[in-house]
Amino acid sequence: MTPDLFEEGARRVQAHQRELPGKTASGGRSAAFGHPAAAAGEVDVTHGRILYLEDVSVSFDGFKAINKLSLDVAPGELRCIIGPNGAGKTTMMDIITGKTRPDEGTVFFGSTIDLLRYTEAEIAGMGVGRKFQKPTVFERLTVFENLELALKTDKGVKASMLFRLDSANCDRLADVLHTIALADSVTRMAGNLSHGQKQWLEIGMLLMQDPKLLLLDEPVAGMTDEETERTAELFLELKGRHSLMVVEHDMSFIKRISEIVTVLHEGSVLAQGTLEQVQNDERVIEVYLGR
Repeated sequence: MTPDLFEEGARRVQAHQRELPGKTASGGRSAAFGHPAAAAGEVDVTHGRILYLEDVSVSFDGFKAINKLSLDVAPGELRCIIGPNGAGKTTMMDIITGKTRPDEGTVFFGSTIDLLRYTEAEIAGMGVGRKFQKPTVFERLTVFENLELALKTDKGVKASMLFRLDSANCDRLADVLHTIALADSVTRMAGNLSHGQKQWLEIGMLLMQDPKLLLLDEPVAGMTDEETERTAELFLELKGRHSLMVVEHDMSFIKRISEIVTVLHEGSVLAQGTLEQVQNDERVIEVYLGR
């Protein structure tokens, strides 16, 4: 990372510190250069980034799906990613989560964790959660049982057999149920939920893992207007407590939740700014919004 990028990161983390007093890793102090060691189980965000990609490229059979892609996300930020089909949005998420290895480039989680050195499972365990477009829940289990299975616990056979919910886990379940608006559906079979409710349940299952960063791929596709509005409220509630990267085509939904919007095209960043700024960018209009 270059000094100018570090300085920009420090400015951004200070802005988030003003929004969330007392909840930053640096305790309100300015970020400095260097790579201080993070405490066990924590992600070092003292340089103002929870996610950092620089000059990332990957090709499939000669097609460059990602081309010198560079972007970063601040702690607690809700970043929206838009772009035409084939722009590289899904491939970018594949790289972040370890599903795809880039040909070149740098991908860091916080200031010290090089994600390219870890497997998908290890990256998920570090606090990077991903939700695909189609909800994946255990339809023959209840809402409660789905969330219970998603608890961040030892999944070994013996540990699973002896596991019992303690008061802290019960409180965690209750909090997540309230957050995803399914407290009244706790005993319902997941297969009987509406499409939107299944989406919220899967998000709840991710939240049970206490992720630092959530990657959400077209989360409101197929939802009713009412479900879409409730999802916008949910994401705005999660912002600040978690960092979110949301890939979506629904511009009304993006308008409802966005602060910074990144437009991808041909595997790299075409434009970035507020939704109004990117909507008025002639390049964006030509390759995406104008179609």
